[in-house]
Amino acid sequence: MPSEHGHRLYVKGRHLSYQRSKHQVNPNTSLIKIDGVDNTDAANFYLGKKVAFVYRAKREVRGSNIRVIWGKVTRSHGNSGVVRAQFRHNLPPQSFGASVRVMLYPSNI
Repeated sequence: MPSEHGHRLYVKGRHLSYQRSKHQVNPNTSLIKIDGVDNTDAANFYLGKKVAFVYRAKREVRGSNIRVIWGKVTRSHGNSGVVRAQFRHNLPPQSFGASVRVMLYPSNI
C-alpha cells in the first residue's frame, strides 16, 4: 500500500573521507556514514546496494546540469556503522561532508 508520498527509494548518507591509514590514502574507496545506522549488523544490510553522488555542474549537457557518480557499497568499516563504497569515478575531495543517496535496491530480502 503506497502512502501519499510514495515509496522511499533511498536513504541519505554522508561522504566522510577516503579509506586511509596514517600515511597512505586510498581514494578509490570512500567511507560513507548512513543516517540511522550505528552498528555493524545494521550496516551489513546495505552491502551490495547502489550509492549515488548527485551534484550540479556549470555546463549543461543534454538539457541538464545535474550529474551523478554511481557506486556500490562493498563492505562495512569499523564497528560504528560506517561502510566502504567504490565509485565508477573516484569522488572528488570537495565532496567530503556532502550528502549521498544509498539506494534500497538491489534487495537481498
